[in-house]
Amino acid sequence: MAEDARYLKRKVKGGSIDVHPTEKALVVNYELEATILGELGDPMLGERKECQKIIRVKTLNNNTNIKGLAKEIIDKCKLIHPGKILEVEQLLYYLQKRKENGPSTAGEKKGELTGKLKEPVFESSEIDEVANINDMDDYLELLYEDLPEKIRGSALILQLSRNPDNLEEIFQNETVVGALARVLREDWKKSTELSTNIVYIFFCFSSFSQFHGVIAHFKIGSLCMTILEHELKKYDLWKCELANKLKNYETDKSNLAMKKSYDKAQKQFGILVKKQEQLLRVSYYLLLNLAEDLKVEIKMRNKTIITMLIRTLERDNFELLILVVSFLKKLSIFFENKNDMASQCIIEKLAKLVPCEHEDLLNITLRLLLNLSFDSELRSKMIKMGMLPKFVDLLNNENHSLIVLCILYHISIDDKAKSLFAYTDCIPVMMKMLLDPPEGQPELEVIALCINLAGNKRCAQMMCEGKGLHLLMKKAFQNFDPLFMKIIRNLSQHDGPIKMIFIDYITDLAQALRQEDHEDFLLECVGVLGNMTIQDFDYELFLKEYDLIPWIRDKIQPGAAEDDLVLTVIILIGTVCQDDASAKMISEHGLVQTLIELLNAKQEDDEMVLQIAYVFYQMIFHESTREVIMKKTQAPAYLIDLMHDKNPEIRKVCDNTLDIIGEYDEDWGKKIQLEKFRWHNSQWLEMVETRQMEDNEAYMYGDEGFENYIQDTDILDRPDLFYGAPDGYDPGMMDMSPEFIDERAMYTNNNAEYMMAAGYGGAPGVGEYDPFERPESHMGFVVDGQPVDEYGRPVVQYGQPMGYLNGNSEEDEFNDYDQYSYGR
Repeated sequence: MAEDARYLKRKVKGGSIDVHPTEKALVVNYELEATILGELGDPMLGERKECQKIIRVKTLNNNTNIKGLAKEIIDKCKLIHPGKILEVEQLLYYLQKRKENGPSTAGEKKGELTGKLKEPVFESSEIDEVANINDMDDYLELLYEDLPEKIRGSALILQLSRNPDNLEEIFQNETVVGALARVLREDWKKSTELSTNIVYIFFCFSSFSQFHGVIAHFKIGSLCMTILEHELKKYDLWKCELANKLKNYETDKSNLAMKKSYDKAQKQFGILVKKQEQLLRVSYYLLLNLAEDLKVEIKMRNKTIITMLIRTLERDNFELLILVVSFLKKLSIFFENKNDMASQCIIEKLAKLVPCEHEDLLNITLRLLLNLSFDSELRSKMIKMGMLPKFVDLLNNENHSLIVLCILYHISIDDKAKSLFAYTDCIPVMMKMLLDPPEGQPELEVIALCINLAGNKRCAQMMCEGKGLHLLMKKAFQNFDPLFMKIIRNLSQHDGPIKMIFIDYITDLAQALRQEDHEDFLLECVGVLGNMTIQDFDYELFLKEYDLIPWIRDKIQPGAAEDDLVLTVIILIGTVCQDDASAKMISEHGLVQTLIELLNAKQEDDEMVLQIAYVFYQMIFHESTREVIMKKTQAPAYLIDLMHDKNPEIRKVCDNTLDIIGEYDEDWGKKIQLEKFRWHNSQWLEMVETRQMEDNEAYMYGDEGFENYIQDTDILDRPDLFYGAPDGYDPGMMDMSPEFIDERAMYTNNNAEYMMAAGYGGAPGVGEYDPFERPESHMGFVVDGQPVDEYGRPVVQYGQPMGYLNGNSEEDEFNDYDQYSYGR
């Protein structure tokens, strides 16, 4: 080796000098040139490399002699030319005046958000010796020595690893990487400093995706999970021991020995926790980098990384908490991870961080809460933990206002939560941000939140107080803004004093209907007018003054406008039809027939069908339009068809409307009763046919255990299938014709009970009606040849035996029931 040394020439060229960005240190840049010489001294191969040397000046303070320190640095560091002494003095003066960047300084607490995590810097990595990449073999040998030498060697390698330019060269030395992985696997329990140094080295590699394969090969991620679990258990033991010492001291405070023991334990606990949190932070950081691969993240989840992170939320270290919350935020985008967090009470753990003094931590915590707020149960927990007023207080903070608005918007989706906003300062703040935005145009999140809050009556009243509604109207009509008008539309839906305020704006809203160029704005204006259900309002004058009948006719023609606008116009028709004169105008202009045509065209649209049925319901109340609906249109027939619709709201409106029609028109009443009878009849027949098919299948395969049931007898010969009474049928139901058997009768076991419940001297509420429930029994079937009247009812002469019900010719079997007949 000594003979080869003459063929290697090294040359060092000094460069620029700068201050370290975070530490009290000078950074000296220099260029190292290595040249291989031939036998005759001529250069054969050369290589240049940019290097750095860090000169730490930890003793620098306000009383330091800058000139003396600068001279001392130049004397000891040959990389700095003596002519640069003034530059060194200037840099040292800058370091002396620069504020500290530690986590406890006010500048970091209240400054601007950094937007990214900082690279961790730990005391265990600090060493007075300056590492050199050319001495890597020496550092490798230290890893095979005792524990202190291992710590020193790992610290020197870490110092080189923190320079990204050195990572490739270290990575190519497989012996070094393998030795580091082996030492970490064997000795991580022996020293926290050693574990921190080695994990930090692998963290430096994890910052670049091309090194992830090597980290995975040595299973460093899995080892870090084991280290984290062990450290968290140690922390719990330390806390338990400290709590016991405190308990012993509190039982006998006069014992000085107890106090001294507790103070010593508390001091030692603080030192251990500080070192442990350095290891936790760098380990989490390494895992966070590795979690870029989704498969690796799934493996971490299976090893309960979420549990570890949530347990770490109990710490007070801001830098560690920022990293932990960032990791949880990344994991929270998946449904399974979110459920795991919810099961471990993450909202309760995060509540203490909102608000907090550290701006970066508060910001990342709010972002995590935003991800969690998509879950309704977690939103409820936020409210229970009293976080809603805290969110509202953060609206004035520019760094967090947008995130908080999104969280509040999610909370406002729940109807029960909307009323809680009225007990905070949210409404005044929202109105200010809406009407007087700092940038001229309010944020969409502000408008969206106001739209939701306007759906609550109490919040709506607060928004309309003073000149609130007037300013909203002015803002909406200035730019024909549909979103502002959407807020106004939601405000208009509440009964009480709010609706009376809108009377002053009827003219503006009616004139806006001619704004065909702004369709979305027009839609919301029609919606506001449709909400004007004001008692004693002259709808007839409203329709005539603004000539709205032709406009309405044009809009509800099938295919003439978008479905949303058509639906809103139909709602407006239903509103004006509350007035007798207005309903008459609607019918005289043939709009009822147009609605029927629209009903045919949009029969699959439940909302459209419901609103059209509601218009018919309103018009049936007025004598002037009732006859038109019943005599001149097919509206009742359509309502009968919709009487058994799957939508319960449609069924309810149709039933109420048909009940009124049946009261005023006997013919339609009979048709309605017959249709109800046929509906229940069809349901019953379907049940019987299903049973018959099942029994026939069993009979086909020759099951001897079955008697002759339906398969070889007439179905009408089985009265026990029809009637629920123990002896086969209920004679109390026999004098009821089909037209008088309505829904509740089919579900009442006793006819006398039903007659009382139906209004014939009894109290209501007996028997519940379910149109889709198949009845247990049914009345009114007749056998072939039995005479019937014009309504299809069986005619039985007085005294005729009732044996036709089951085909039995023995009259004495039913002698007790001969007195009943349909002809009485």
